[in-house]
Amino acid sequence: MAFNVDKCKVMHVGRTNIHSKYYMNNVQLGITKEEKDLGVIVVDDLMVGQHCAYAYSKANRTLGMIRRTIRSRDIGIMLSLYKTLVRPHLEYCSSSWSPHYQKDKQLLEKVQHRFTRMIPDLRNVRYEERLQRLGLWMLEETKSI
Repeated sequence: MAFNVDKCKVMHVGRTNIHSKYYMNNVQLGITKEEKDLGVIVVDDLMVGQHCAYAYSKANRTLGMIRRTIRSRDIGIMLSLYKTLVRPHLEYCSSSWSPHYQKDKQLLEKVQHRFTRMIPDLRNVRYEERLQRLGLWMLEETKSI
């Protein structure tokens, strides 16, 4: 199988990397600082903030679509939609990019927080209580199960 040299790139990982030039078929490969592989954004400094922002954006847009298009606020319907359409964006491949900065964890948790406020009966209840009533866990707890 022949490689498409135009699609091949080099990512120099780490601060002490000497940034060598790489060639394939006598063509110098392009250099990239970020790449999306299997839906996970990998950055040359191996920080996950950019991927967390991407996952947050996709999940938040999906939650907004649910809010605009679904009239019923029945707990069963809303929970099913959330678990099927929104939560996978937040959990996809999390074992490989596992956020460890508090700001990244809080960003992802904002989506679930927004979802729990969409249910009228739970709007004025503490967040932890809303999660308990819906049978959900904080996203950080879900990862370890």
